[in-house]
Amino acid sequence: MTDNNNQQTDSQAADIESSRIISKFWLIPLVALSIGMWMVYHQWANQGPLITIEFVSASGIEADQTKIKTKDVEIGVVKKVELKPDLSGVIVTARMNPSAEILLGENSKFWLVRPRVSLNGVSGLTTLLSGPYITLEPNTEGEQSSEFIALETPPTTAAGTPGLQISLNSDQELSFKAGDPIIYKGLKVGEFEDMHFDVDKRKVSYNAFIQAPYHKLITENTKFWNASGISLDLAANGIEIKTGSIETMLTNGVTFGIPEGMPTGKRVTSQASFEIYKDYDSASNKRYKLGVNFVLMIKDSIRGLTVGAPVEYRGLQIGKVVEINLPGLAESKLLDDEFAIPVLINIQPSRMQQPDNQAGVEIIKRQTLRGIEQGLRASLKIGNIVTGGLYVDLQHYKDAEPEPLSRFHGYNVIPTTSGEFAQITQKVSGVLDNINAIPFAEISQDASQLMQTFNSTALALQQTIDTLDGLLVDVKDQQTSENINHAAESFTQLLKDYSAGSKTNQELISTMQQFQTTLQQLIPLLQQLNQKPNSLIFSDGTQPIIEPKAQSINEEIQND
Repeated sequence: MTDNNNQQTDSQAADIESSRIISKFWLIPLVALSIGMWMVYHQWANQGPLITIEFVSASGIEADQTKIKTKDVEIGVVKKVELKPDLSGVIVTARMNPSAEILLGENSKFWLVRPRVSLNGVSGLTTLLSGPYITLEPNTEGEQSSEFIALETPPTTAAGTPGLQISLNSDQELSFKAGDPIIYKGLKVGEFEDMHFDVDKRKVSYNAFIQAPYHKLITENTKFWNASGISLDLAANGIEIKTGSIETMLTNGVTFGIPEGMPTGKRVTSQASFEIYKDYDSASNKRYKLGVNFVLMIKDSIRGLTVGAPVEYRGLQIGKVVEINLPGLAESKLLDDEFAIPVLINIQPSRMQQPDNQAGVEIIKRQTLRGIEQGLRASLKIGNIVTGGLYVDLQHYKDAEPEPLSRFHGYNVIPTTSGEFAQITQKVSGVLDNINAIPFAEISQDASQLMQTFNSTALALQQTIDTLDGLLVDVKDQQTSENINHAAESFTQLLKDYSAGSKTNQELISTMQQFQTTLQQLIPLLQQLNQKPNSLIFSDGTQPIIEPKAQSINEEIQND
């Protein structure tokens, strides 16, 4: 009974099993987590690149506020701003849009846009309301980069502007800055973009841009020279004042062109490098590349002679002065009567219609050495009396004493003769010496004695003249009286001859009567000729008109 009961009890006990089914409630957080993870992955997979930009300062830049734009389209935002470890600037970390990744070439440029006032104008006024932002000037050339250095100022030429990019170099004391103009015949055709100074070469280089269509003017023979401010040149040729445009007078600027006499040359189509010369003359003289050096041993004063002064032959410039007072003279010759100052000159073949090559150099060298044997001499002459500038003049002198060819430190020496200034000085000195040699004291004493003698003679002469004047007055008075009496007697006799009843009076009356009778007889003839001018040749058969004659004056007087 007991076993059966136990079996019945075991058979009636419930079977218990553990449940492994997950509740449907947990599906909601799982789906939300999946969506979140997918969104994170999608955001991470599709976000743009992270870049760093180095700025000098973080003025106006704020994280999550400052935007990055190109052509006024937002392409990124600043995420973080932090100092550089060496405190030389700040590092700005920015997140770019995915579409902007292709714009991040290694030559792309960034700069901060904010209000700026300069000589070139006012810019960035829109940021007064929107706040500063960073501008990207994309450059797709080269490899992509994620690290950039921002420009301190915006570039003067926008990307994509048609024209020509060039480099300008200068070792002169010139200073140009971004925005300074490049002028061509008074027109602004380009401007400087930035500057770089090479400490090793001590030379300044500039990046500049020439706008289209003026970039077509740039050729391989184009020369650039300074056109800043007002240039005053006091040289052997006189006083020369040069000015540029009003813009270059207020700031700085350069101009360019092809010097007169040079060919145009091939057009420059890619970035090229050019030198900036001091002025047009320096740029023009640069075309004369080769030359022959000679030394002049000058014994006269060289005051007024400068480096660059012209060397002329019969008024034609054939070279220039290269160096004055060459080193290498023996100390024993200093302050000696025969001391001569060595002056180095350069004669350029192309100025003498010779080729600008080594063959032209040899021709000039032979001609000059032959000329020295034929009396070629050099001298200093005054180029301008106002400035006192001197130049070197080469002339042939027939009476020049022959001199052997000599050399000084490897250069051939051209003999010299005294210049006109030295000759004038010598003549003036000679005249002054002659004047000083005149015995003025003795001459003064002799002149004093001569004046005393002259005064005595003049006094005696004056007394003689007074006596003579008295005699002449007496003689003149007696002679005048006699002339007046004689004239009165002659006039009285003339009146007697023409008085009434005299013989002369009767003859005159008779002559007048005869003349009157003759006129009366001619009256009929004159009347006939007046009426018929041809009556003296052809007769018309008419009888002359007989007019009764009146009694003459004499008859009337006799009848009375």
